Amino acid sequence: MTQIVRRDVLAGGLAVAAFATAAQAQEKTPMYGLIGQMLAAPGKRDDLLAILGEGVNDMPGCLSYVIAKDPANADAIWITEVWTDKDAHAASLKLPAVQAAIAKARPIIAGFPQHFETIPISGHGLK
Repeated sequence: MTQIVRRDVLAGGLAVAAFATAAQAQEKTPMYGLIGQMLAAPGKRDDLLAILGEGVNDMPGCLSYVIAKDPANADAIWITEVWTDKDAHAASLKLPAVQAAIAKARPIIAGFPQHFETIPISGHGLK
């Protein structure tokens, strides 16, 4: 009977260790988030929104990409992004579609007044 108890304790201990290891692995590669405000040249916000909305459906590692109008500033937009990790975001900047959008948008971008990095924890649609 002692062997059964030892096996049970050992199995339970291994299960706890495996769970802790899995939890630590998740902590090592947290999701990566960005929230940024972008300013368009005066009167060019809708053009900028159209450019930024092109080709965003096929970005590996992108869990969420939301472009929104700033209701308090007719030239400002907000972009909220969630990525599987920081490396996925960096890789996205090398995609041909993203490079083309950046080149097309650059002449009508007036600035980036606010930019925040985040570590998303949970949310609707996030893994």
